[in-house]
Amino acid sequence: MRLRTSDVVPISEARARLTELADEVVRGGAEKILTKNGASFVAIVDARKLDYYHALEEEHAGLVWLNEADVGLRQVIAGQRVSVDALTQALTD
Repeated sequence: MRLRTSDVVPISEARARLTELADEVVRGGAEKILTKNGASFVAIVDARKLDYYHALEEEHAGLVWLNEADVGLRQVIAGQRVSVDALTQALTD
């Protein structure tokens, strides 16, 4: 989704328009970026979208773990092993 200039709002202006901005986010589906001193500071995001983003993040973490397990199994099958000392050293670095 493209960010429009109307979706970027100074935080000082957002204080007075918070309910209006929140309604626009829920109705229109576009997030609002609030700026502080001209730089991005926080965002207003529909709560349902935020829940979805969190679910995606959890799913991604699970896929990363599965990939790591797959790599490890392939290394074991290929006979690639690490000594206990090397493992201990790698874990403490």
